[in-house]
Amino acid sequence: MEVNSEDAGLAAPTPALPAAALSMITTEHFALQGARSATISETTGRAGMFLSAVSGGLVALGLIATASRVGSAFYAFGLVLLPALALIGLMTFERVLQSGIEDHGYARRISRLRSFYFEEVPQLVEWLPRVPVQEHLSVRGLSEGRLQGFLTTAGMVAVVTAMLLGGFAGLLCSVLFNHSLAPALAAGVVVAAAALAGLTEYQRAEWIRADAAEAEAPS
Repeated sequence: MEVNSEDAGLAAPTPALPAAALSMITTEHFALQGARSATISETTGRAGMFLSAVSGGLVALGLIATASRVGSAFYAFGLVLLPALALIGLMTFERVLQSGIEDHGYARRISRLRSFYFEEVPQLVEWLPRVPVQEHLSVRGLSEGRLQGFLTTAGMVAVVTAMLLGGFAGLLCSVLFNHSLAPALAAGVVVAAAALAGLTEYQRAEWIRADAAEAEAPS
């Protein structure tokens, strides 16, 4: 007499994955790693180009100040240079923020694949540490929090861009108020603080929007 495994209360064994599925999962893991490398390289390159432009521009501004003894040529050059550099900073900020969000998504998908590996082959736990997805992201430097925004490449670009905008506002105010120091400093500090607060809040809103979109996406 044959005994049905279901009647005996025994769970049916989980079918083994075909070799093609394992190959596809492995390929996906390597593809995600390559995509992460691409986003990191682009972020580093764009931030480097921006900082090089800022450095070269400020050196040129200093040379103009020395040559003109902080005359009209210095103010004219500064009023053209600083907003141009700030515009480059805003464009760089937006792109590195997009790349950072993309990289975060790739890291999440890699963490899910690692969870799948442990589910299929529990023996891996003995050699590879198994941590929750969020903890795994924290190890990679992708933890959440308001202060984390200042540690990203986009946060660094936001700080430099805010300083450029504050410098432009202070220089413009100095020209308008007959080279008075107090109004120039006040305008520079206010504009820089407002720009930094706005960019930081924008970055935070974009991360929240990206997390919400990922949570709503089908698994």
